Amino acid sequence: MKALQLEKPLSWICIDIPEPPSPLPGEALVRVQSVGICGTDLGGYLGKMPFFTYPRIPGHELGVEVLAVGDGVCHLKPGDRCAVEPYLNCQSCYSCRRGFTNCCEQHKTLGVMCDGGLTERILLPARKLHLAANLTSDQCALVETLAIGCHAVDRGNPQSGETVLIIGAGPIGLSALEFAKLSGARPIVMDISEGRLAFVRDQMSVPDTILVRGDESDIAALDTLTAGQGADVVIDATGNNKSMVRSMELAAFAGRVVFVGITQQNLEFPHAPFLHRRELTLMASRNALSRDFSRIISLIDEGKINTAPWITHHATFDEVPAIFPSWLKPETGVIKAVVHLG
Repeated sequence: MKALQLEKPLSWICIDIPEPPSPLPGEALVRVQSVGICGTDLGGYLGKMPFFTYPRIPGHELGVEVLAVGDGVCHLKPGDRCAVEPYLNCQSCYSCRRGFTNCCEQHKTLGVMCDGGLTERILLPARKLHLAANLTSDQCALVETLAIGCHAVDRGNPQSGETVLIIGAGPIGLSALEFAKLSGARPIVMDISEGRLAFVRDQMSVPDTILVRGDESDIAALDTLTAGQGADVVIDATGNNKSMVRSMELAAFAGRVVFVGITQQNLEFPHAPFLHRRELTLMASRNALSRDFSRIISLIDEGKINTAPWITHHATFDEVPAIFPSWLKPETGVIKAVVHLG
């Protein structure tokens, strides 16, 4: 059975791996149909993702078809199409026992800390498969990206009539945008790329955008849009330490700031004017919860989330090694690339 492996940064190889065994109780054997490519995969390719280890078969945004199930699996049957929740949690640590399965102390994400879905078939815990009968396999591969934004917005808990500033209009920022809109809050999107802001305005129907220029004009633009109040909720999806620090300056007094992007750099900020004077609530957001996957599948099925603008690039399994480097280039205009295996 063939698989694509990153043997080291910048190096794809096609390898043969053994067929997975028959599913044990609680497991399901699935055929991988669609694999979404995200910033984690790009960072893994470049050697810049802190949790990525090598060699590794990437792939955690998956649309799959069930081939067989083990004993005790009652919610799935062969032929079912599913989205995959790729966060493998131990179910027994303190975090898991309290329901915080997204930050399990023994957490492993498929395709990051263990081998993932850029292969033909894979054996998974059946509890990590979410039935999505009315979605396409490509839509199933989008669910995990959307779940990251869903959880981040839930952390910020925007209320109807509040303002949510989303910094970074990549896939994670755009996924947060979907749920900011659904909350009834007013979204504003900030990015350094005019092209990405044009996508937000034209494809996501959000008129309020701010082009980052790296000076006080950014704050002035936000003040104009919020009558000088700042944003009630700021969600930073950049993974840039300087942006993450500055996001606190853009929050309203008594606002909430959510870091969903990941940086390996230290964050340094003055406590008194940024955090204390404004009495900000500062939060991290990691992964997502099982309930987010079920919710997103229903929202797509009901037409409340339009997936049409999302997938901008496609490739077959065999094309990935040659085409992958182009997806790193801003001029390519990639929002979401999807690899097709079947």
